[in-house]
Amino acid sequence: MVTRKSRREIEQMRRAGRVVAEVLALVEEELRPGVTTGQLDRLAEEHIRASGGIPSFKGYLGGGRYGRGPTAFPASTCISIDSEVVHGIPGDRVVRDGQIVSVDVGAIVDGWHGDAARTFVVGGASAAVDELVTATRMALMAGIGAAVAGNRVGDISAAVEDIGREHGYGIVRQFVGHGIGTEMHQDPQVPNYRTGSRGLELQPGICLAIEPMFTLGGHDVEVLPDHWTVVTADGSLAAHFEHTIAVTDNGPEILTSI
Repeated sequence: MVTRKSRREIEQMRRAGRVVAEVLALVEEELRPGVTTGQLDRLAEEHIRASGGIPSFKGYLGGGRYGRGPTAFPASTCISIDSEVVHGIPGDRVVRDGQIVSVDVGAIVDGWHGDAARTFVVGGASAAVDELVTATRMALMAGIGAAVAGNRVGDISAAVEDIGREHGYGIVRQFVGHGIGTEMHQDPQVPNYRTGSRGLELQPGICLAIEPMFTLGGHDVEVLPDHWTVVTADGSLAAHFEHTIAVTDNGPEILTSI
C-alpha cells in the first residue's frame, strides 16, 4: 500500500536524510587510495549513532525484516567497487587509485528512514568512467525532476531511461527504486526503465527513493555467494546514485541533502 506523508512527517524524514547526507560527505573526505572499506563503514556508523540514528542496513534480511544470521547484512553501509553495482559488503578491501566506489547509506531517526547513494572516482579515471558517473548523476536529477504531482511513476522511469539510452549504457533492471517512510522499502517500486505501464499517479506526500544504476556494458547482473553483493554479469563498470525525495505541491523536494 502506498502511504502519503504529512508535512510534519516529511520534515521528520528530512532529519534522517540529513544524517545520510552528512555520512556521504564524510566518506567523500576520507575516500582515498589506501583506506579500507571497513574503515569507511565504521566512520559512517559512528556518525549515524552520534546523530541519534540507527543504521538502516545493519542486520537487514530483506523484505522489511531484521535479524541475525549468515544472510543478515553485516554492515552499516553498502560499498561497491568497480563492477559491483550495489550491496557490496565493507571489510578489509583496500581502495586503489583509479577505482570507482559506490557508497549507499541508510539511517533511521525516530522511526523514519533516509536512503541515498553516490558513486565516487578515486584519483584519476578515464573519460569513459567520468562520463558514466556524470550521466548516472544526471539521470538521478532527471528522475527527480519528473517527480511532480500529477505525473506518474512511469514518467520518472522514462526520464532515467532516456539518459541511459542516450549514452548507450546498460540500465540495471533487477534492482529498482522504491517508496520509503517508516520502512526502508515500501510501495511503489520505481524502475529505471519503461515497463509498458505508466504506474501510480504521484500525489503530494508520496516519498520515494530514486536510484538509477548504469553500466558500461549490459544490464544483466548476478548476486555473489555472500548473498548480497550484486555485480555486472559481463564484468563492466557500474555507477549508482540515489536520493530520497518527497512529492509536494511545489515540486519534488530532496530530503537527503545537507
